[in-house]
Amino acid sequence: MVQFLTLGAQIQHSWPNVTQAVWQKYPNPFASHVLSSDVVDRTVDPVTGVMTTTRLFLKKGVMPKWGRSLFKVRDAFIMEQSTVDPRTCTMVTVTRNLSHKKIMLVEETQTYTSLVPQSALDASRSDAVPITQLRTDVRIISNTGWAPIKSRIEGFGLTKFQANTLRSSKGLLHVLENMSKQTQGGTS
Repeated sequence: MVQFLTLGAQIQHSWPNVTQAVWQKYPNPFASHVLSSDVVDRTVDPVTGVMTTTRLFLKKGVMPKWGRSLFKVRDAFIMEQSTVDPRTCTMVTVTRNLSHKKIMLVEETQTYTSLVPQSALDASRSDAVPITQLRTDVRIISNTGWAPIKSRIEGFGLTKFQANTLRSSKGLLHVLENMSKQTQGGTS
């Protein structure tokens, strides 16, 4: 049975800053499992301005005790394909594992969109906080043939994903805070 999960969050930073932070997310102290991050391809459509990027990550894998005897290689390659549309202020990243996908395929789609807070609509108010909406959809599939193992693998994947969500959010906020400090330090 395929496992699905949808999460939502509001990030109190502007969409341009959040988008920039996504590119700078690694390394950070909350993601020591990410060993490398490389841009494989990047193009910008001259008509629409939409930027499409493919990145490759190498991550240190974590196996449950029952899986360690089955798999000697724990590191995993992850591919991320993203689009950034500056006209609609939308960034979509689709991430999926390239390694171990017969055992478990994890596909994560994150959509970052700019929200205009109600206070920003009132021209007399200057205290409007920019907000970026984040929606995360994940799909976890095990392609093993034996149902009891398949269910256990998918359950492990879902539990692990949920546990990592908080660390991932902390990592993005860490990068955003560092960006803010650099901006404030540069204007003094």
